[in-house]
Amino acid sequence: MRTVYLGTSPFAVAVLERLASSDHRPQLVVTRPDRPRGRGRRLLPPPVAEASRALGIEVIQPDSVNSEEARASIAAARPEAIAICAFGALIREPLLSDYPMWNVHPSLLPRWRGAAPVERAIEAGDSETGVTIMRPVAELDAGPMCLQAAEPIRPDDDYGTLAARLQVLSGELLVRSLDEMLPFHEQPTEGVTYAEKIGPDDRRLDPALDAMSLERRVRALNPHIGSFIEEPRLGVKRARAVADSVPAGTLRSPDGRLLFGAAKGALELLEVVPPGSRPMDAAAYMRGHGLP
Repeated sequence: MRTVYLGTSPFAVAVLERLASSDHRPQLVVTRPDRPRGRGRRLLPPPVAEASRALGIEVIQPDSVNSEEARASIAAARPEAIAICAFGALIREPLLSDYPMWNVHPSLLPRWRGAAPVERAIEAGDSETGVTIMRPVAELDAGPMCLQAAEPIRPDDDYGTLAARLQVLSGELLVRSLDEMLPFHEQPTEGVTYAEKIGPDDRRLDPALDAMSLERRVRALNPHIGSFIEEPRLGVKRARAVADSVPAGTLRSPDGRLLFGAAKGALELLEVVPPGSRPMDAAAYMRGHGLP
């Protein structure tokens, strides 16, 4: 089947590579424009643009996929289907109705519609998540679906480990749905939740929360976004909830461990990132910085 692929993020790269190895290799890839990235804020192409060029697939980076120019480029590829994964921009009419579309969404819809389904599933303490192949509509992630599979969330999973498994599952489900042309059916109307985009306050380790909630937040945002303690400012990459009693919002080291007080219990910091520095284990941080 002739396809066009829309994607942007590292998650979308793995799905593109699986699609490119199938009978549905894209004729064209559409991704977002280059953006400043990294500590130096250099203008760099999105991961999918780099992957597309490595695969020898034509790629375009329009300011808007809904523009007449972008739609003309898609039409020139003569797709029988459009596949979408983590594109990061809304698709509007008339493009939305121009072609049959298969969208990869990493959750068990209707749970966790929206921008950050993997992060929100970990943060909420869900025991499982998964992947849904669905058809986009004007309402966010509310379209009919044709295929769904679950993936357990392990107690030690962070975003990086869970997303790696979901990427593989996503690619397999997308190819299977195109191979078998499975019928679409409407989503359930009950159980809808929304995975809002991660904002600055979502990254803060709020001492008003209990330690287990803080541990899940750390895991949900590692390694791609990162969480932090506000005072003193300290990034946190790995941590675990412990039963120690520490005043909420304070750092203590009663026995060589680095503990952050929460509303219930404490968060033992295992790997941290001081401002302007590289990640280091808590012992190295204590040797170089001590406690405030």
